[in-house]
Amino acid sequence: MGTRVYRAEVGRVGLLVVDVQERLAAVMPEKVMEKVAQQVGILLQSAQTLGIPVVVTEQYPKGIGPTVASVRAHLAEDWVPLEKLDFSCCAEPKIAEALAETKCDQWIVCGMETHICVFQTVRDLCEQGMEVFVPEDAVISRVKTNWRVGLEMMGRMGACRTSVEAVLFDLLVRAGTPQFKVISKLIR
Repeated sequence: MGTRVYRAEVGRVGLLVVDVQERLAAVMPEKVMEKVAQQVGILLQSAQTLGIPVVVTEQYPKGIGPTVASVRAHLAEDWVPLEKLDFSCCAEPKIAEALAETKCDQWIVCGMETHICVFQTVRDLCEQGMEVFVPEDAVISRVKTNWRVGLEMMGRMGACRTSVEAVLFDLLVRAGTPQFKVISKLIR
C-alpha cells in the first residue's frame, strides 16, 4: 500500500471554520486560544486573497455564544452563522448543503474542539471521499490530551495533519505572485 499524497489546490479547496465561539473560547487555555484565533484569522484572510469558499459554523449559539470577535473581524459584513446542534457539521442539512454548493472536494478544517466537533466533521468529510487538511495550529481542545487524540484519530482516518503555513504555501505553489506577497506578510 502506497503513501497517500496530499496537494491542496485553489479551485478545489474550501475553508471550514468550526465553532470558534465566545463561551467555548473562554474555557480554553488562554495563550493557546489566542494563537489559534490568530491562525484562524490568517486562514480567513488567505481564503479571501485566494478566492477560496468559506463556511463558518456555530454550535448552539444561544448557549455557547457567537463566533469570537477576532474571527468575526475577518468575515464579510453580511455573514450569517450556520447554526448546528449536531457535533458534526455534515449532520446539519443547512451546513451540508452549504458545503456541497461550493463544489469543493478538499477542505481545510479548523476550530474547536479538536476531539469533538472538528473530529466528527472531519470523519464525515473523509467518509464522503473528501480530502481533508487539518492545521494542528488552528484547532484546539480544553485539554492537550484531547487535542492530541483528536489529531491522531483524524490522521488515522485519512486526513492530512498539517499547519497553517504548510497548507497556505501548498496553495500558493510559487513565490512572487500578488497572493504570495499578501499571505507571506500575514504569517510573519
